[in-house]
Amino acid sequence: MGKKASEALDINYDDLAEYLHVNHSVYMKVGSDVYYLTDVNYEAWRAQDTSRRNSKNHFVDCSELVSTVSEFLALPFVHGKTIKDVFDQATFYASVDGKKE
Repeated sequence: MGKKASEALDINYDDLAEYLHVNHSVYMKVGSDVYYLTDVNYEAWRAQDTSRRNSKNHFVDCSELVSTVSEFLALPFVHGKTIKDVFDQATFYASVDGKKE
């Protein structure tokens, strides 16, 4: 799990799937909620709620696991809405190595 970069990404919805394929994760802020969108060992995709941590101090999953990015983008985990539904209200940040940011 990387840290949220301080500078927002300049990305559009059509480029988000490719960004995830290449970078494997991104932070998404919608209102005051921040989600960590990430793959699971290159096998599945999930969203995690950054305001909640489990016993291992990892973010808590807030979506089901799905095997493709297109399935992931269609999951209604943001208060019943999908990433596409909230994209215009969202800000995206790279996930960076803590040593770099």
